[in-house]
Amino acid sequence: MKILVTGGAGFIGTNLCNELKMRKHEVIASDRYNTELDNYIRCDVRNIRQLETVFNKYGHFDYVYHLAAEYGRWNGEDYYENMWETNTIGTKNIIRLQEKYKFRMIFFSSAEVYGDYEGEMKESVMENNSIKDTYQMNDYAISKWAGELMCLNSAKMFGTETVRVRPLNCYGPHEEYTPYRGFIPKFIYCSLHNKPFTVYKGHKRIIDYVEDTCRTFSNIIDNFISGEVYNVGGKKEWEMDIKEYSDMILKITNADESIVTYKSSEKFTTKIKTLDFSKAIKDLKHNPEVDPEEGIKRTVDWMKDYYRINK
Repeated sequence: MKILVTGGAGFIGTNLCNELKMRKHEVIASDRYNTELDNYIRCDVRNIRQLETVFNKYGHFDYVYHLAAEYGRWNGEDYYENMWETNTIGTKNIIRLQEKYKFRMIFFSSAEVYGDYEGEMKESVMENNSIKDTYQMNDYAISKWAGELMCLNSAKMFGTETVRVRPLNCYGPHEEYTPYRGFIPKFIYCSLHNKPFTVYKGHKRIIDYVEDTCRTFSNIIDNFISGEVYNVGGKKEWEMDIKEYSDMILKITNADESIVTYKSSEKFTTKIKTLDFSKAIKDLKHNPEVDPEEGIKRTVDWMKDYYRINK
C-alpha cells in the first residue's frame, strides 16, 4: 500500500513509519521539521496549500494515518492557539482532502476524550453518555473529540471512510523530553539528569510500549472497518499506581528518591483510567508483549544514547 503518515517525524509517527516500512508498504512521512529523512516532506497540516503540495508531489495514497497534532493537557492551555489550529483546522484540512481524493484514513484521537468518566472506558461510552458524564477536563481532550466528530460528520455527508483510534499512555524510544510529555518520559529524563519531579499519589494508569502499539495500528489496514473506533493500550494486569512506575524508574536509573516530591492527587486529572481493549484484540490482533519493566529499561537505554549519558 501507499501510505502517508502526518506527524511522521514525531514519537509515535517515527515508530509507526518503521513498522509500516518493515511490512514493505510505501510510506511517505510529513511533519513540520526540516530533516534529511528519505521519503519525507515538510508540511504543516494547518496550511491547506502545503498539504495540497504533498498530494501534488506524491499522487494517490491508499491510506493516511493522521497523527499530526499538538499533544498534552497543559500544552493545550499554554499554547492553545497552536493546539486548536493544528488539532481542529489541521484535521479539517485533511478531511477536505479525503473527500477529494477518497483515501481511507486512520484518525488518531486520544483516551483523554473519556474525561473523568467513572467506570470501565469502553468505546461505546462516548455514544451512550452525555457530556456531563464524560466531563472532558481540558482543551486537548475537547479538540480530539471535535476531530472525531468531524470524521463522523464527513462520513455521513460525503461517504469518507475512517477508523478512529484512542491510544493510552504510549511510551518508548524516539520520545524526546519536553515538560508537556506524559509521566513516563518525564520521570525517566529527570531521573537520568538528577532533576526534581513530582509524583501524585492515588493515580493509576496502564502504559503501552510504542512498538506494541504500532503493530496494532499497522494491522488496521489488514482489517479496515470504516466507522469503527478502538481503544489501544497495555494489558489490564499492568495497571499500576503512578508511584509504582516512579519507583521502578528510580531503581532502573539508579536515581535517588530525594529528587521526588510526593503530593496528593493532581487537580483536573482523572484518578483511574481503566480501558477496555477487547475490540482491538478481536479486530486488530492487539497483543501487547513488552511489560512495563522491560519497556522502561528499553526507553532508559534509548534516552541514555540520545542524550549521551554515561551511567
